[in-house]
Amino acid sequence: MSVHIGETRDVLRDCQALLIPMGTPITIPEGSQVMITQALGGSYTVNINGNLARIESSSADALGLEPETETTQTEKNKTADGPVDEDALWAAMAQCFDPEIPVNIVDLGLIYHCDINATENGNLVDVTMTLTAPGCGMGPILVEDVRARLLEVANVTEVEVELVFDPPWDRAMMSDEAKLQLGMF
Repeated sequence: MSVHIGETRDVLRDCQALLIPMGTPITIPEGSQVMITQALGGSYTVNINGNLARIESSSADALGLEPETETTQTEKNKTADGPVDEDALWAAMAQCFDPEIPVNIVDLGLIYHCDINATENGNLVDVTMTLTAPGCGMGPILVEDVRARLLEVANVTEVEVELVFDPPWDRAMMSDEAKLQLGMF
């Protein structure tokens, strides 16, 4: 079943979610009505009683949707048998989305750097990133999204993601594509 932004759905079972922007865990009760506001990067942002909440793909069935199939690449990456494709890293991070803004975190300018370092056990990817607002409670969730996506890239054995606020993010860091998508041109 496809997802249409703005459609209302009945929640089919109690569903765990995170309140946006605080990141507070909540349970959306079975029978509640939610409006889907975003379906990007394997998660769903819904409006429930005037509040935004993020539902992970693993709970898509609560919305009557098919969950994304889990990848087994992370298990394969316990050892590396070659170099890491830097373009694949950036493509993986571009699959991470701010739950309030329908633009990926790469185009938003939230990734400050991404380095690949060979280690005794394989390849460590070191990322420095920021958030659009320092007080955003979704920071740890976005950090984990980046870490998980990068671990899916071939030959990546370890990922370290550092969240920083210096320099502070501003709209000038966004790609032209992101600005166009958000109507800022």
